[in-house]
Amino acid sequence: MRAIFFLLLFLAVPAFAQYNGPAVEACRAYATKELEREGTRANQVLLERDAALAIERYTRKVGSQFVSSILTGNGAVVLKEAPSIELSFICLLLDEKRPVFFNWLPRQNVRALAQCRRSDEVRAQARSCLELLLRTAEQDLTVLYGLRFQEANERGEQALAAHRKSNDEWRQYRDAECARHRDFAPAGVSAEDAQLACVVELTRRRALDMR
Repeated sequence: MRAIFFLLLFLAVPAFAQYNGPAVEACRAYATKELEREGTRANQVLLERDAALAIERYTRKVGSQFVSSILTGNGAVVLKEAPSIELSFICLLLDEKRPVFFNWLPRQNVRALAQCRRSDEVRAQARSCLELLLRTAEQDLTVLYGLRFQEANERGEQALAAHRKSNDEWRQYRDAECARHRDFAPAGVSAEDAQLACVVELTRRRALDMR
């Protein structure tokens, strides 16, 4: 079934947004048990009740398993002393209280502040958490810059100059945009942390653009 569920992502089935029924807790409990079975030591599993949460009435078989509904949305695996792992998910249900399959999926545009504020232990060291996320993002971007630099260098001086100009102007934009975020820090978040979270997120987006 783990291979088959990807087909469901391309099927046109009715979706009902802003779902708030029992399937959310049923899928969360199922996901928690799956992590425990796999040996993952999570502090908590969260399924967010946000605009992305939706249930689709399916009423067909997936392989030999009957499925009545598909719940999709965003969630997180909260770790005690590390940034939370922010993901999307798909959960197949026999009915709204009986999940039969759950799988985490990659999630883009992850909020750095959320990663560093899910657990009390990490929230108390939010600055260190954000600095760790930035180091990781910068390392990923540096590797990609190296690859793109080699490609530009093979094309000649004009391509190399364009590559450098793009990088310089992007960094200027990132620094200016994130300085602006200092004035719009959420409640309970320092201006410095809001700025740093912005730097993390824009660095991640730049890496996606460079792939």
